[in-house]
Amino acid sequence: MREFAANQQGQKNKKKPKVTMVQAFKTIIWPRRNLVFIGLLLIFFNRVAGLILPWKSKSLLDDVVPGKNMEELYELLIIVGTAILVQASTSFLLTRILSVQAQFLISELRAKVQKKVLSLPISFFDNTKSGALVSRIMSDVEGVRNLIGTGLVQLVGGIFTAIVSVVLLIKINLWMTLFVLIPISLFGIVALKAFKYIRPIFRTRGKINAEVQGRLTETLSGVRVIKGFGAEEQESKIFEEGVDRLFQNVKKSLTATALMTSSSTFLLAGIASTGIMGIGGYYMMEGSMTAGDFLSFTMYLAFMIAPIVQMSNIGSQLTEALAGLDRTEELMNLPPEEDPEKRTIQLEDIKGDIIFDTVNFSYEAGKEVLHGINFKALSGTVTALVGSSGSGKSTIAGLAATFLNPESGLITIDNHDISKVNLSSYRRNLGVVLQDEFLFEGTIRDNILFPRPDATEKQLQQAVKAAYVNEFTDRFDDGLDTRIGERGVKLSGGQRQRIAIARAILADPKIIILDEATSNLDTESEALIQKSLGALMEGRTTFVIAHRLSTIKKADQILVIEAGNIAERGTHDELIAVKGRYFDLYTYQAKI
Repeated sequence: MREFAANQQGQKNKKKPKVTMVQAFKTIIWPRRNLVFIGLLLIFFNRVAGLILPWKSKSLLDDVVPGKNMEELYELLIIVGTAILVQASTSFLLTRILSVQAQFLISELRAKVQKKVLSLPISFFDNTKSGALVSRIMSDVEGVRNLIGTGLVQLVGGIFTAIVSVVLLIKINLWMTLFVLIPISLFGIVALKAFKYIRPIFRTRGKINAEVQGRLTETLSGVRVIKGFGAEEQESKIFEEGVDRLFQNVKKSLTATALMTSSSTFLLAGIASTGIMGIGGYYMMEGSMTAGDFLSFTMYLAFMIAPIVQMSNIGSQLTEALAGLDRTEELMNLPPEEDPEKRTIQLEDIKGDIIFDTVNFSYEAGKEVLHGINFKALSGTVTALVGSSGSGKSTIAGLAATFLNPESGLITIDNHDISKVNLSSYRRNLGVVLQDEFLFEGTIRDNILFPRPDATEKQLQQAVKAAYVNEFTDRFDDGLDTRIGERGVKLSGGQRQRIAIARAILADPKIIILDEATSNLDTESEALIQKSLGALMEGRTTFVIAHRLSTIKKADQILVIEAGNIAERGTHDELIAVKGRYFDLYTYQAKI
């Protein structure tokens, strides 16, 4: 069966974290102990009030009715009615207080996990589908509502009710109680084994669900490609395989749940109820048990069995919650991109001198893609990277942007080892314009203001004009407030690229990386953008990755990258004069 998500290197061999109930108590329950205490207090009054009815039922049959005492009857009705009111009120408060707090906890955890995900290195996102991450952020934390919500409190309340009921049952009839405890003990053994079986199933379900959602997200994002190749049937088949895997997983858990349900029906409702009918009937005929005692016993028994069955359901929910926390904990334990102990250098007002000193890099162990890269990119200069596809140009740019870390060698920024520089302080001075630039759903204004939401209207308009965005927004009814759709789907490639360049201009970075920044522009637009980029690059350190060599004639240095090595370096005129690899590339493009 086709897998949806790529496995990370060595992931299968790693021991998965397993969150225990003790850990969950320390990290989730204990910080909210005051609310949990209120919940326990409410559940105590709720369950005590629930025990009033069987207690007064004995009085009704054994004392009030035989004595025809109307005054005691009224008193009994008031007591029972008050108890029912207390039950209803405490049940409402439990749901209102704890369920709301549980949802607040879920929102907190989602925000925490999302923040953690954004702190991870680019390599993590290269190996993980965005849809799978959405599932882990939104779905895996859902189960914690049973830890802080009514689930845990009801579990504790159920244990309390069961213990009190057992004491009262023993007080009424010891032998009947001992008989009942046998099937209850057997049910407890079955439930514990079922929980142990279910937990890994729930964990696997989270993984499958993430994979299915990841594929679905990709399908919806690439719907034009799918329709363009008539691949709807193929994608539907892949999705069907995924949801079938999910169904098979759910079927396994339902089997274990059905086993618990049938066990409770057979052992608790069947054997226990049948046994006490026979034993109770014998004691009543013998005269050692009254009708009131028997009714009280059966009602107390119901109060003991009901929470036990409920506890098995809650136990299943808590097992699912812990499985979700397992996956969340696995994510939270990943090392962040920023290491505050290692990256201690804070950059303030930087100049922008970047030096590569014998830099080597590998994406996979033993498969080096850059070999001993040496060059200087000084402030105010333009360094162009050219070469065939897969030669290593984007890898060099990724290293300069700190998206990647060198395997060996040294990269410095203003004579500081870049591996020791605080990433946030460095990236505040960085601007990136990619070939396939990403735009957010929203307005053109929102996307340009993204790096500087607090920019003034004057600064915004300067960036708009510098990137010639107004050339097309002036024709829109809503101008800069035109909504562009998901990923800017309502705009042409050239329009999206100009918005991305305006965004970089507004950011006013000291270091600029342009990855085919003018590739999606027509000849007229490219001429306009080249002028704006010229102003943008002035006084800044600029890296330009270009396949269209006519756009880099004025670069201060051109590095020709081949097979991870710098094959040639120099200005345009110098490299043309050498008549090497650059000369071949340039003359070939000139003929096209």
